[in-house]
Amino acid sequence: MRLLFIRFSSIGDIVFTTPAIRAAKQQLPGVEIHFLTKPSMKAVTEANPYIDHFHYLERDLSATITALQSINFDYVIDLHKNFRTFKIKRALGVPALTYKKLTWQKFLLTNLHWNFMPTRHITDRCLDTLAPLGIVNDGKGLDYFVPANIQLSPSVLPASHRDGYIALVIGASFASKKLPIQQLQALCAQLNYPVVLVGGKEDAAEGEEVAAIDKGKIFNACGKFSLHESALIVEQSKTVISHDTGFLYIACAYHKKIVAIWGATSPALQVEPYYPSDSEGELYYNAIVPNLPCQPCSNYGTKKCPQGHFACMRQQNISAIAAKANRFYEEV
Repeated sequence: MRLLFIRFSSIGDIVFTTPAIRAAKQQLPGVEIHFLTKPSMKAVTEANPYIDHFHYLERDLSATITALQSINFDYVIDLHKNFRTFKIKRALGVPALTYKKLTWQKFLLTNLHWNFMPTRHITDRCLDTLAPLGIVNDGKGLDYFVPANIQLSPSVLPASHRDGYIALVIGASFASKKLPIQQLQALCAQLNYPVVLVGGKEDAAEGEEVAAIDKGKIFNACGKFSLHESALIVEQSKTVISHDTGFLYIACAYHKKIVAIWGATSPALQVEPYYPSDSEGELYYNAIVPNLPCQPCSNYGTKKCPQGHFACMRQQNISAIAAKANRFYEEV
């Protein structure tokens, strides 16, 4: 059997698909797994041992379709569900299994704040898509794989951080999912242990502002490392604090204890931290301002607060976040 999985983006959403990919590979004898994504997402899956062949979305969709038509797939597993995946499925003309995107439920939740979302995590809905093939959840949680040739030497971090640190992911795809700099600084001031700031090049300047309050305790790694190297920073941390972004779920894949900070988005969208089914104890804490009538306001985040007050982040209990992270660090 030959399966084509499709998920174009983003980092976190692709990580959510990994249990479905693993379960298919391990539960269908002799199955051949193909995965189609955007070229910009190559690093997220390139070391996944459960994927046999990789395909990347061309600028010209017809070129992608032509390349895929040369392969005899038995099923398309559509874990993205948009117009492009519809065209691909129609062109390939083979049976397709498509996950439930819950578009209307998300619209009602983020626009009218009527919650009709089922209590079913997006990861489980990806697995549900494969039920007609007899695939079941193996309960092993999320995956993230780093190529064997990429390693992180302890010497890349200051000597003060080599015995343990808190990884603080300061980036996010949209501003409405990020704590303002002043609150990040206040948070770092209340953390009792060394801190490594994690983010991309676009977060480097903000990282410098945050680190400036105590350069002995705070190391700004933003923009200094690749995605895989940053993932290893997360893996080697004692605990993780993160906005709703890809590294939140990479941290879950490494079974790290997490403080998840929610702004424009919300766990009510069924995207909260996800762990193996046999996990024990308190693994994560959702930092969310209670009883905000405007929250969540978006599926993915926005460039600025639609209401102008940004209460979902400005009213976060920084002391509670720090206390929880300090406790998680001590429990490791």
